Amino acid sequence: MTIKQWAGMALATFLSLSGCQMFGDNAHYDDRGQINRDVETALAHLYATTPEARALAKNAKGILVFPRVVKAGFIGGGQFGVGALKKRGGTVGYYQIAAGSYGLQAGAQSFDYVMFFMKSSALDYLSSSAGWEVGVGPSIVVVDAGVARTLTTTTAKDDVYAFISNQRGLMAGLGIQGSKITQFMPDH
Repeated sequence: MTIKQWAGMALATFLSLSGCQMFGDNAHYDDRGQINRDVETALAHLYATTPEARALAKNAKGILVFPRVVKAGFIGGGQFGVGALKKRGGTVGYYQIAAGSYGLQAGAQSFDYVMFFMKSSALDYLSSSAGWEVGVGPSIVVVDAGVARTLTTTTAKDDVYAFISNQRGLMAGLGIQGSKITQFMPDH
């Protein structure tokens, strides 16, 4: 069973057992138009709440946006989401992110996850890999409120800067390490 299948099964089981309605309709995973609209909404929210992200966007070689990533678990857990890679304002590809985990955990949440690729080599790595496991390859800095206040386009020297925003729900811990990002083609 692949990570995507395992994570999807864990999420479906948990959400159906909990009767959780906080995440909305996730049946849009294969609809390019809906993915693009969700990406724009996630970016607008991030830029409105974190002006430093807008400044990074001006120098980014590409921006990978995963709106409404869903993470859920009860003993075993998973997370899954779909998004789009943007270059110079346009969508150039679609990607999915998935992860599975095991351990003491319970809860469910959704969040937006936005990655700013600051170096061409990092963006090339994403494009050339058959699947990028976060934590292997280009260096990533997860930007929290403290880092954001000191981050400028002249101090931004790392490969990729990641922002997690618009969190809903409750689950202990929120990490991206071990997540796998792969390119996919929506059906329509």
